[in-house]
Amino acid sequence: SDGIQWSAEVDTTTANVDVVVFTKTVEPGISGTLKLIELGLTAAFKAVSTATADLIWKWQARDKDGTWVDLHTAVTETNIGTTYVERTRSGYFLPETNFDVVPFDVRLILQCNELNEGRAKVKNSSYVRFRYA
Repeated sequence: SDGIQWSAEVDTTTANVDVVVFTKTVEPGISGTLKLIELGLTAAFKAVSTATADLIWKWQARDKDGTWVDLHTAVTETNIGTTYVERTRSGYFLPETNFDVVPFDVRLILQCNELNEGRAKVKNSSYVRFRYA
């Protein structure tokens, strides 16, 4: 009703093991070398039923089907609670080894210190802009 859309919710299962919340392949139709990347990535996080769960999450990218590169250091949400909390990572990212060509993949990973407690989703206003040659 408010125009905001989210990806499907994804839950963690095993404690302290990464779960992929969202993955998107960016393929503009022409391959090339990345010159500059601008990111605006928003996700929401919560615990399923306990206020004591700690979540660790981070966004990553890679050359299509390559090795993942962290876009920022992992973020720890201590005692996250059972109400969604939105977090955004935005700014510029310079190309580096394993994330320097088009097409490329972007993903969000999540882990929780408690069994079956972490939950996350990605906001539809998230974006990746880039220049390439």
